[in-house]
Amino acid sequence: MIINAKWTKESLRRALRLYVIPDRVIGAPLSIEDQARLALDGGATAIQLRDKDMTGKEADGGEMLREAEVLSALCQSRGALFIVNDRLDVAILSGADGVHLGQNDIPAIKARAVAPDGFIIGVSAHTTDEARRALDGGADYLGIGAVFGTGSKAVDSIIGLSGLKEVAAVADLPSVAIGGVSLDNLSGVMNCGVDGVCVISAAVAGDVKDNVKKLRVFL
Repeated sequence: MIINAKWTKESLRRALRLYVIPDRVIGAPLSIEDQARLALDGGATAIQLRDKDMTGKEADGGEMLREAEVLSALCQSRGALFIVNDRLDVAILSGADGVHLGQNDIPAIKARAVAPDGFIIGVSAHTTDEARRALDGGADYLGIGAVFGTGSKAVDSIIGLSGLKEVAAVADLPSVAIGGVSLDNLSGVMNCGVDGVCVISAAVAGDVKDNVKKLRVFL
């Protein structure tokens, strides 16, 4: 668990309020860096680097590290949380605040064993059992979903608002809802006990800064 004064459990809850994932395809023609900068200008509180194409193919390690170093410095200058998806090595080497791990990635407990003090570990959870395992493994926050269908990635299951509420309730961890969250469903999502939302299309498709400003009004 977090032991760095910069990110207490309460400050992490605040930092997860509006968690934006730039996307090379959905946010085109803007670069990932430009999307992140505009999202922060609009009021994003956290940025995640997830550099995959529509087939799920990830950028090579060297390229991803260079991107992560740029985004890490950018987020640090703005006081925003910076997380790298999947790649624990890139997250640590770039000076990121933490890593986000899916159910098919290395377990949180293994990541915790090699991560530096104060390093944040987020874990995806689709079920109450996965949430409990994440808590037991030393996760600092949960990414819960997919709540709704999404065009940014293939999902195995959609848990809906009832599933979101159920998973959020079982672990005393900061949490964000992910998967198809938009202005239209934001109010219902935030009534399910999460601390914030993680968005891709709702933030970076079109006018990034304006999109984020509109989301921020309700967060």
